[in-house]
Amino acid sequence: MTFPNPASLYLLLSFLFFSSLLHRPTFAIKKLESYVVYLGAHSHGTDVSSIDLDQVTESHYEFLGSFLGRNKAKDAIFYSYTRHINGFAATLEDEAAARIARHPKVVSIFLNQGRKLHTTRSWDFLELENDGIIHSSSIWKKARFGEDTMFMIIGNLDTGVWPESKSFSDEEMGPIPPKWKGICQNSTDASFRCNRKLIGARYFNKGYAAAAGPLNSSFNSPRDTEGHGSHTLSTAGGNFVTGANIFGFGNGTAKGGSPKARVAAYKVCWPPITGNECFDADILAAFDIAIHDGVDVLSVSLGGDPTPFFNDSVAIGSFHAVNHGIAVICSAGNSGPDDGTVSNLSPWQITVGASTMDRQFPSYVVLGNKMRFKGESLSTKALPNKKFFPMISAADAKSANASTADAIRCKAGSLDPLKVKGKILVCLRGDNARVDKGQQAALAGAVGMILANDAPSGNEILADPHVLPASHVNFTDGVAIFSYVNHTRSSMACITPPTTQLATKPAPFMAAFSSKGPNTITPEILKPDITAPGVSVIAAYTGAQGPTNQDFDKRRVLFNSVSGTSMSCPHISGIVGLLKTLYPSWSPAAIRSAIMTTAKIQDNIKEPLINASYFKATPFSYGAGHVQPNRAMDPGLVYDLALDDYLNFLCTLGYNQTQITIFSESPYTCRNPISLANFNYPSITVPNLNGSVTVTRTVKNVGSPGTYRVRVQNPDGVSVSVKPESLKFKKVGEEKRFKVTMKVEEAYKASRGYVFGQLAWADGKHYVRSPIVVKAF
Repeated sequence: MTFPNPASLYLLLSFLFFSSLLHRPTFAIKKLESYVVYLGAHSHGTDVSSIDLDQVTESHYEFLGSFLGRNKAKDAIFYSYTRHINGFAATLEDEAAARIARHPKVVSIFLNQGRKLHTTRSWDFLELENDGIIHSSSIWKKARFGEDTMFMIIGNLDTGVWPESKSFSDEEMGPIPPKWKGICQNSTDASFRCNRKLIGARYFNKGYAAAAGPLNSSFNSPRDTEGHGSHTLSTAGGNFVTGANIFGFGNGTAKGGSPKARVAAYKVCWPPITGNECFDADILAAFDIAIHDGVDVLSVSLGGDPTPFFNDSVAIGSFHAVNHGIAVICSAGNSGPDDGTVSNLSPWQITVGASTMDRQFPSYVVLGNKMRFKGESLSTKALPNKKFFPMISAADAKSANASTADAIRCKAGSLDPLKVKGKILVCLRGDNARVDKGQQAALAGAVGMILANDAPSGNEILADPHVLPASHVNFTDGVAIFSYVNHTRSSMACITPPTTQLATKPAPFMAAFSSKGPNTITPEILKPDITAPGVSVIAAYTGAQGPTNQDFDKRRVLFNSVSGTSMSCPHISGIVGLLKTLYPSWSPAAIRSAIMTTAKIQDNIKEPLINASYFKATPFSYGAGHVQPNRAMDPGLVYDLALDDYLNFLCTLGYNQTQITIFSESPYTCRNPISLANFNYPSITVPNLNGSVTVTRTVKNVGSPGTYRVRVQNPDGVSVSVKPESLKFKKVGEEKRFKVTMKVEEAYKASRGYVFGQLAWADGKHYVRSPIVVKAF
């Protein structure tokens, strides 16, 4: 039996869904929903300044008016995408949406759904500096920190920006680049100011309002009242700030990956509604404007469940940005450690996982039996030195009406103060926020808290700014601590104050929360692409929230330590800014290739990268490996891609010629479908190997002339051969093609799991490595 590919199947199901809407009984309640109607690309060309944008909006009224009538159409549309992305967002009944979906000019129509937000030492760990000294071979020196005559501009789609942060100071910055077309939008916030560093800021909230209801005037500002946007933007392009720390911990000079780049904030994320903060209609509007404004790099630390590309606002916006030469970097998501959880899956995005760096904030738990366990914390309060206190398991401290499951996780209202007062409480991670568990412990009268990982979190421990003395320990140590407290009549413990510890080993290792492959939309494309520091990252923050983002936290900080793939994403964004400064003619695909093929898959003790459970990690966790910025500026060879390659990719997925022509703003003819395994990606993934397969790749020389010879590490049970085995390049820009044949060995056929290897081209100076991922059936 032949099965349709995922895109064709999705289009079929969409048709059946909308068809079913048309055949509902006439007495069904007509429900209004907000939709995005995507019409592809505009044909304005590069110069939209001469275009009558009102006329574009008028065409959208006219189009929707043919379904609803003109007056209803004007009331229904709340966004008209007029510059580079063609389409609109509107409030529609589902029957109308079904009719619109069948129109030949419509590429796709999808619900305006919510997506989630996915942060001093990291640049030292990435070898751009050494104890604050920036060496001559650093990419910072070579790329002049992201500032030169082309004026690098990094945009950020997030929760906005706190403009008063010193990370966005324009001290020693020159005039605003003449290419900049953006604005500083501050409708109701008179104190919000942009400058020569933070050159632009905008807000987009109409899609959010469509879901949340009418908004008051406080929403009409790009000011960051959550902290996430300031943190990510400063990580990508924040200026140098000496003495940055969080409660005295991690003290040093904060700076972004491209510290002299200009930055712009696009606020698309707002207070969560049912767990979602960032809505599709707003995201697409921000992409459209950011392309127009003139950004060079877009950092996007948000995402949702994997979705076919034409129904994914981030994928659509990213495509149009990349088509205009803008590199788009996205977070992989925080749904690990399960397989198949990675988001932001399109091949034109750079997708980033999260790993640790060599800095920890240790706080030790010492038990009455003299056992000692290393945890982490950023608690500002400390117990008396070496004083022991009685311990109690949160399960034994539950209140009369609480469940044991709620009590062991220290949820609100689950603890009995009479049982907890004056003791160290042992809580289990999961469900509610880690810092909220500490707050509940403090409210119940605990003198301290030990937070132990549950099994899914494994050995990943995070340093949080708890409101009471606390230490977060891993799963293995948590089992031992629970065993002690549950089997000892008078259990006792002390918690030491946290300290800052550098040069820890092993590092990096993968964070348990970092989402993993395989890619569930197009398994032939390995995602994530790369990993970067995303655990306990210190960067700028908002003045409107405490460091825990909980209502009870009245503390305020200039910098905060945050973890997530949201934090690893802007590390790559800053590095991309440096590479674009060095090589302005390189495509986003060439830059991604340079980052991927120069990555490392060993930690600082020369062992393979591991995951949070201390097992060997795979490319499903780290992609091509951990980023090495200095090596990325001289990759030797790159795997490049152009617009037609992406269009061929979409054609192979089953999107039709009409859709792709509208999508790409230029005539396109679907050629004979290519094998997705031949897509010129810097990794090689074959998810359905049956017997043997031969795939092709093309590399372009961007370094000195020379001869490269191939080196192969076979995946278990799969033999790999490469023809030719050497490639000779005489000049920059020269391209060479090679073939890779993979054959299943008899011994492997029974396992049917994914196996991993690698292919590398080496000339004595460069080592151009690609992961190989194979699954037989």
